[in-house]
Amino acid sequence: MQGFEFNTVGRLVNGSGSALELATECRKLGVLKPLLVTDPGLVTIGLVQPVLAAMEREDLTPVVFDQVREDPPEAVVLAATELGRSHHIDGVIAVGGGSSMDVAKVVAVLLGGRQQLSELYGVGMVNGARLPLILVPTTAGTGSEVTPVAVITTGETTKAGVSSPVLLPDVAVLDAALTLGLPPAVTAMTGVDAMVHAIEAYTSRHQKNPISDHLARQALVLLSSNIRTAVHEGNNLEARENMLLGACLAGQAFANAPVAAVHALAYPLGGHYHIPHGLSNSLVLPAVLEFNAPEACELYAQLADLVVAEPVTGSAQAKTQALIAGLRQIIDDVSLPATLQLAGVDAGDMEMLAEDAMLQQRLLVNNPRDVSYDDALAIYRAAY
Repeated sequence: MQGFEFNTVGRLVNGSGSALELATECRKLGVLKPLLVTDPGLVTIGLVQPVLAAMEREDLTPVVFDQVREDPPEAVVLAATELGRSHHIDGVIAVGGGSSMDVAKVVAVLLGGRQQLSELYGVGMVNGARLPLILVPTTAGTGSEVTPVAVITTGETTKAGVSSPVLLPDVAVLDAALTLGLPPAVTAMTGVDAMVHAIEAYTSRHQKNPISDHLARQALVLLSSNIRTAVHEGNNLEARENMLLGACLAGQAFANAPVAAVHALAYPLGGHYHIPHGLSNSLVLPAVLEFNAPEACELYAQLADLVVAEPVTGSAQAKTQALIAGLRQIIDDVSLPATLQLAGVDAGDMEMLAEDAMLQQRLLVNNPRDVSYDDALAIYRAAY
């Protein structure tokens, strides 16, 4: 066995209602005046107010930044940082989806150190401390609460990542009650996103290890067996709990065994068409797995029994096809568009998308099969 490292969150709290105990977690970290980062939608539906009220009852004085939007641009990060600095906050909390958590991670670094935002982009570029950080996901998908990465939009169609163990939070709080109001489409997209994290971690060319493998497999069991119920019975708390834990386990897996071509080909769809990240992953997933099958069928075969309801027999190639068919069935059952055409992608943009995908070499190097420009173009066309 090759040597490996495994990094994850310092403390994980799992339980419905646990978000109402954030004051306790804050006090353990010496935080009395946190910046709470969230988005306007969660404020509008009343999800954030009980969390704030619970902290205020414990004599904490949170400052709220509620202007996060999907694919957060640098301006949002800088505005949140300035608000926190002007109020002399002493910690950062995110209550929201991946975008809110990514913003909170970067803000905690900017307020806790002396670097500028432009200096953080890349792998291992954070060289200072950060403020205490608590992440509370409200979607079961990104796994951002347990990953050392934040993705920020840097231009009209471009994004950049900040990747450093410093971004791992002090505490991640999994409270499935916060996900009960999630719309079916969002539940579906984020759920498939989490499944992609598990699949790509399990087949990653680099840093795959026994711990990430175990987490990825357990995540797939939880996600594949609960996603339909969570989508169609949104108030089923048990299904929501299983989805949230599954997404977290998948996040821990891919934080240590990084994702690959599915994500690399998904990012241009988000950049050019503003397709939500989870849906972008879903749209290219089957075609990427078909492309990878010659190199990864032994590993895909091991995952087939976890995803496919009926017992899977036969060769590794046959089991791989059963896995792909099972994933296509899940995508259909949760009412996501199955093709790029149905998602509104222009057939004339295939070459442009392939060119942009090739810029994602930090992800493509993890893929079990090498991906050339011609390969990326063929995958997009197969997904169309």
